Amino acid sequence: MSAINTTVTTETRDDKITHTDDILEIHNLKKHFPIKTGVLQRITGYVKAVDGISFKVKKGETFGIVGESGCGKSTVARNIIRLDKPSAGNIFYKGKDISNLPESELRKSVRRDIQMIFQDPFGSLNPRKTLGSILEEPYKVHSMYSKKERREKIEALLDTVGLEESFTNRYPHEFSGGQRQRIAIARTLTTQPDLIVADEPVSALDVSIQAQIVNLLEDLQEKFDLTYIFISHDLSVVRHICDRVGVMYLGNMMELADKNQLYSYPLHPYTQSLLSAIPRTRSKGRPPRERIILKGEIPSPSNPPKGCVFHTRCPMAFDECMHKVPEFKEHKPGHFVACHLYK
Repeated sequence: MSAINTTVTTETRDDKITHTDDILEIHNLKKHFPIKTGVLQRITGYVKAVDGISFKVKKGETFGIVGESGCGKSTVARNIIRLDKPSAGNIFYKGKDISNLPESELRKSVRRDIQMIFQDPFGSLNPRKTLGSILEEPYKVHSMYSKKERREKIEALLDTVGLEESFTNRYPHEFSGGQRQRIAIARTLTTQPDLIVADEPVSALDVSIQAQIVNLLEDLQEKFDLTYIFISHDLSVVRHICDRVGVMYLGNMMELADKNQLYSYPLHPYTQSLLSAIPRTRSKGRPPRERIILKGEIPSPSNPPKGCVFHTRCPMAFDECMHKVPEFKEHKPGHFVACHLYK
């Protein structure tokens, strides 16, 4: 797949970041939601949904983000497409910092290029609009094509995602879950985006339908040269579709690597515990996988532990983990980890 040929150097407050074939770069991203109490709604604390993560996404790849519910995956997605504004940090898209752009500028330069597939296809579709109106709306918002051309584009989109042209007069409640997700995917393609953020796009679907949607996403990626950020808690689906995978816990990125490296040689104790939960068939001569059971509950994101945020549940924690935040650094080429076990 093609790469971005130009090199753009962007100055930040602290350092200099060089962009080559990276379509997206997240630099120390934070999103803290204020906790307001009392009659006067004074801010008494913050929920640290995302607390300083960094990663890059290359043009044409599928980058996976995994982790338990509440770890901040969806918050990262909403910040990338700027449904939420980051509390701190930078989001570079094709070398341009979009983290603080006003809505008017976002619509001109970003909204068409970055689209999102939401977890609940029914909740993300307007129940009062027909399929035709839903797919035509992005064209109207961005003043794209004539009315006749829009109809032709919609028909082509429906064929691309495996839906019939006769469906255009139906409403969302008349479709199955898999069909609704195909509609949602078709809507993301209307503006011909380069980057699609898929937030748990198959978790609400039956297993057989999941496979169809995953195959569709792979076909569309090849056809339209798309880049995906694929967010999921299903490690088997992530291994199938993703090229690289980042593991999140309590708003922090714990490990990031090529999928084969991550699944075969996980470094972080949290990653090891997640992978140990994947069911697999027992074969002759193959040793059984050791199941790692984490003790305790996930700490509150409004009051995360000091030091390594995972130390309260980590079976390998030692004194340094309780007091010092581990640096997220490259342990092997392309394999990053935030853990004091790897100096």
